[in-house]
Amino acid sequence: MMRFSCEKALLQSAIAVTGRAVAQKSSIPALEGLLLHVDTQLTVSGYNMQTGIRTAVSASVTEPGDIVLNARLFGDIIRRMPDDVVTFTADDKHLVHLSCGDADFEILGLSAADYPDLPDVEDEFSVSLPQKTLRAMIEETAFAVSTNESRPVHTGALFEITDKGLTMVAVDGFRLAIRREPLEKIEGGAFSFVAPGSALNEVKSICADSEDLACVTLGKRHILFEVGETELICRRLEGEFLDYKNAIPRKNPITVVADTKSLIESIDRVSVVISDKLKSPVRCLFDHDKVLLSAKTGNGEAKDVCRLAGDGGGLEIGFNNRYLTEALRYAPADTVKIELNTGVSPAIIVPTEGEENFLYMVLPVRLKSAE
Repeated sequence: MMRFSCEKALLQSAIAVTGRAVAQKSSIPALEGLLLHVDTQLTVSGYNMQTGIRTAVSASVTEPGDIVLNARLFGDIIRRMPDDVVTFTADDKHLVHLSCGDADFEILGLSAADYPDLPDVEDEFSVSLPQKTLRAMIEETAFAVSTNESRPVHTGALFEITDKGLTMVAVDGFRLAIRREPLEKIEGGAFSFVAPGSALNEVKSICADSEDLACVTLGKRHILFEVGETELICRRLEGEFLDYKNAIPRKNPITVVADTKSLIESIDRVSVVISDKLKSPVRCLFDHDKVLLSAKTGNGEAKDVCRLAGDGGGLEIGFNNRYLTEALRYAPADTVKIELNTGVSPAIIVPTEGEENFLYMVLPVRLKSAE
């Protein structure tokens, strides 16, 4: 037997958070479910053998116990419950009775014995930072994480923690994103690891826009993110991550300063003739205090001018419109400095002043000779 009661809203948000780690289709039926563990409070866990999320919910417990419920069915039921207190009872045959207000449901659960344990993470190294900072750093680098499985280590983002702070790096062969932030306290000295991009998207969704701390702990094979009452455990990605410090050319003769929003709007304007069927790079001609942008496909031709500060010396260079736009859109600054060299060298996007807390590198697309 197990029995507890809990606010519907609390239960619903716990299912929403942990349900993100539930396997959609699995040969182990229990993995399509959520594990409910009740002692002094309720702990809900979801796990797909790659990423596990568990969260604690305050509940009034009459009888402790464990059971696994199909995540989709349980979530659908709780979501449709009236806003009241949900009473939960389960018998020895895993028959579950849920009631809330006038609504009553009976569903069949599974034995918790079939549910694999979430990995333990040995506490070797850990670091704490505000949730909103972690969320912003993931947001501003994760777009450049590779989706190409042939280099598995690049399907994650690199975290480097030193006494200077946290550096996050993502790279996919076409662009590279770096974010840096100072840290308050680190334990166990400097360390680094690569966390899967899919897990980081979940970390981002459980971080609130608050100064409350999130704690990141590195174990031998896993990483633990603790955010409030929620824990996310994921596997570390093994392998040799790009030596990014040597991959970024910084001796660039051309420097221009752009208004981030204006440049995004100009790229967006000329991209209107580009589609999945009719691809074309955005051709950029960096001139004195301005850049001329153009794109030409079977749909037509588009041109625009964006004002800049600085002299581009007539450099002509082409970019994939999406890669350049994303680097600008995720750059946490109203104005950016763009460093350029030749038509086949990458563009480097950094802050115009102060600490270099971000750096984006975008590789150019070769242009066919002027048409």
